[in-house]
Parts: sequence; C-alpha cells; structure tokens
Amino acid sequence: MASLSTPANPFPPPVHRRPDSKPPTAWTRRKPNSRPATGSEQTNAPTVSDRAPSRIDASKLKERERKEAVNRKIGSQKAISIILRREATKAVIEKKGGPNNSKKLLPRTVLEALHERVTALRWESALKVFELLREQLWYRPNSGMYIKLIVMLGKCKQPEKAHSLFQAMIDEGCGVNHESYTALLSAYSRSGLFDKAFSLLEEMKNSLDCKPDVYTYSILIKSCVQVYAFDKVDSLLSDMASQGIKPSTITYNTLIDAYGKARKFAKMESTLVEMLREGQCEPDVWTMNSTIRAFGGSGQIETMEKCYDKFQRAGIQADIKTFNVLLDSYGKTGNYEKMSSVMEYMQKYHFSWTLVTYNIVIDAFGRAGDLKQVEFLFRLMQSERIKPNCVTLCSLVRAYGQAGRAEKITGVLHFIEDTDVTLDVIFFNCLVDAYGMMGCFAEMKGVLEMMERKHCKPDRITYRTMINAYTTAGMTSHAQELKDFMNNSVQKTSHQRHNHWQEVYRLGSNPAV
Repeated sequence: MASLSTPANPFPPPVHRRPDSKPPTAWTRRKPNSRPATGSEQTNAPTVSDRAPSRIDASKLKERERKEAVNRKIGSQKAISIILRREATKAVIEKKGGPNNSKKLLPRTVLEALHERVTALRWESALKVFELLREQLWYRPNSGMYIKLIVMLGKCKQPEKAHSLFQAMIDEGCGVNHESYTALLSAYSRSGLFDKAFSLLEEMKNSLDCKPDVYTYSILIKSCVQVYAFDKVDSLLSDMASQGIKPSTITYNTLIDAYGKARKFAKMESTLVEMLREGQCEPDVWTMNSTIRAFGGSGQIETMEKCYDKFQRAGIQADIKTFNVLLDSYGKTGNYEKMSSVMEYMQKYHFSWTLVTYNIVIDAFGRAGDLKQVEFLFRLMQSERIKPNCVTLCSLVRAYGQAGRAEKITGVLHFIEDTDVTLDVIFFNCLVDAYGMMGCFAEMKGVLEMMERKHCKPDRITYRTMINAYTTAGMTSHAQELKDFMNNSVQKTSHQRHNHWQEVYRLGSNPAV
C-alpha cells in the first residue's frame, strides 16, 4: 500500500517571551521627569492614614440596586414569554392545542420545524408545516424555500406534489429560474418519469432566462444511469456538446461510478481518460473511490491496487471511504492478511472507524468463521458509541448460523429487544436462512410469528428460503405446504387486485384514491 506523507508538525513554534515584571506599586510609581523628593518634602508628605476615605452616597447605591433588580425581573419575564410562545408554537405545529390565533406564531420556531422535517424527508409533515407557515401574518413568498421543498419531494418520489408546489410558487409571484426548473426536473427523473423530465428540459432550452446548465444535465444523467438507461445518457452528452456545455467533475464521477457498477470497464476507463484529457476537471477522491470500487467489487484485486497507487502518486489522498472500499474488496476475496494491513494503517494514521467500517470488518471475519474477532469488534463498536444497524445484526446472525451457534443468535435477539433498531425483511430472511442451515425448524417457523409482531410482511425470498431448508432436510410435506400457501396468496392477491379495478371502472373513480 502506498504510504501517505507524514504530516508536518501541527503545533506552532514556542514564542519566547520575557517573564512578566512585577507591576509598580503606589510607593514606586512617580510621574515622568519628576525629581526625587527632598527630605523635608518626604517628611511633610501625607500618609495613607492622613487621606480622607472616599464616601459613596448610600441613597444612590440603593437606587442603582433597585434599577438592576427591576431590569433583571423584566428580562426574566421576557425570557419566560419567549419560551411560552415557542412552546405554544410547537403545540400548534404538532396539533396539541395552543393559542387560538395561529397566525402569529414565532417565525424562528416554525422555520426550525420546517427545516427539521425537510432534512428528515418527512414530506407529509413538512407540507403541513409549510401550509401553517403560509398562513402567518409575517409570511413572504420565497423561491428558495419552494425549491428546498420541491427537492425534498423529488427525493421522496412525489413528482405530482412537486409540480403543485412549482405552480403555487408561480402563483405567489416568485421568480422562476433554472434552479427551480432543475428541482422539478429532478423530481420527475428520480421517479422514472423521463418523458416529462425531457419535456421540461426542452422547455428550459427554449426559454430565455432558464437555460439548463451542467448541474441540470448532471442530475438528469444520474437518474438515467440509476436505471441503466445508458442510451439516454449518450443522448444527453451529445446534447450538452451541441450547446457548448462541458461536463464537470461531478458529471464525470457520476458516469465513472455508473459504468463501474454496471461492469462496463471499457466505458469507465474511456470516461476517465476523457476527463484527464479535458484538463479542466481534475480527478478527486470520489473518482478514485469509484474506480477502485469497480475493480475491487469484481474481484480484480491487482488492478484495484494499481489504480490506487496511480491515484496516490497523482496527489489524491485517501479518505475513510477509500479504506472501506479496500477492506470490503479484500474481505470478500479472502485476502485477510491485506485487510489486516489496511486496519493497521488506519490505526497508525488515526482514521476513525465509521459504522460502515465496522459492518464490513464484522462481516468479513464472520464469513471466515472467526467468531472471537467478530464479538470483539462488536463490543468495541458499542464502546465507541456507534449504534449497530440491520446490516450489523445480519452479519452476526449469518456468522453464528454458519458456525451452528443457535444460542448466540438468541443472544442477538435479546440484544435487539433492548434497543430501538428498526428491523426489515432482509434481517428476518437472514434469520430464517441461519435457522434453516442449523436445522432449527421450530425456530425458523417462529420467525414468521416474530415478523407479524414487528409488523413486517414476509416476501417471496422468506418463503423460498424456508422451502429450500425443508427440501434439503427431506421434509417434503412441509415444503409442499408452503408452496401451496405461496400460490394461494398470489392468486388471492391477483383476485383482489382484479376486483379493485372492476370497482374502480364501475364507479369511474380515480385509481389513486
């Protein structure tokens, strides 16, 4: 592994100061250019005991203290008033009651509530808070706020809601620019509605003030590569070239990452060469991570290492994601010695492990059957206050299942009961597979009851995993029973869907209602 250059001394050189001299006292201080006092002057000089002490008017002191007490009381009352108004505003937002006039809420509290919901992608709650915000007397339409909400709705795949907000923004007199168009275009493309997205792109190209830029094209390209629509990507790149818009580093990184995940290594390398030839788009750590992930994920470890060295010699420094890629690639190919070297390197240069790092390493040692190391890493993870997630728990269950340690899996389930980790169907499928490998069929069947308690619906993988376990153990009757249950469920679902559409067409109602 290429070594990073040793960082320079982070501490500044010591500053040489002379020791502080003792400040002159009242007995040694005298005016400049004054002559020394004579003996008679020294004799007649007044002493401290001869000076009259300064007197402070007691009435003025009391008046000042009274004013300070009044100011403190007023400040305390204002603080209490603000706190009560904030709590009342929160109560209105959460619909827990509050002041009758909900049009005079504190701006800061409402905006904080809106920002919190937008960041958490709680789009339904965010729209309710936004409607409350629009009712306030102090509300003024702002295009930036609309754009943030449209971007959020795009991430949540709510393009129709995004279009409604876009229209509301226009109706309120907000200026429409290429940023707002790009946000709406992103909402359509994220949901796979490429016809509307490309139609909006043409509308932007024909406008005077909302011309698409490289960011607009990059977002559309990213949505296309996520569904492997590479023909649309080629069309967009040609369109950019015809308009004189050059790809940015983000555009190239998006293409390199997409070609790597699709195992289109020739296209990935040609894109990287074009990026270098362009001259204006320098590769960065994202370029390096995408490239080595592509080769490492496909098992081309030697090529991955060569690329890593080349990027290092080009002056691109590795980050924690780089080391996570290396650890994952080495772990999945069984190169545990090199994986340990990466871990030592990270420790030497003080790279703090993340949740992803722990998940990768725990899974790697679990596949190798090293339960002692798995449990040590899990305890270390907890000691560093890194909260395990479903991926961590799946790795533990898989490791214990391969080792035939059913009691350890029970310990994992007890751990889950004491935490607030949200379990998904992937974890339960992993649990079913582990019990099936060990022949614990009663426990495997009990997973279905556990899923029902956790309000998690089994999928086809759940039942197929159970059927394979029963078939491998020679329990053909149980396997056939599950197959019949799956077939009946599919037929019942199809019948219910058919009846639903019959009712829709009979009433002439909207299917979405």
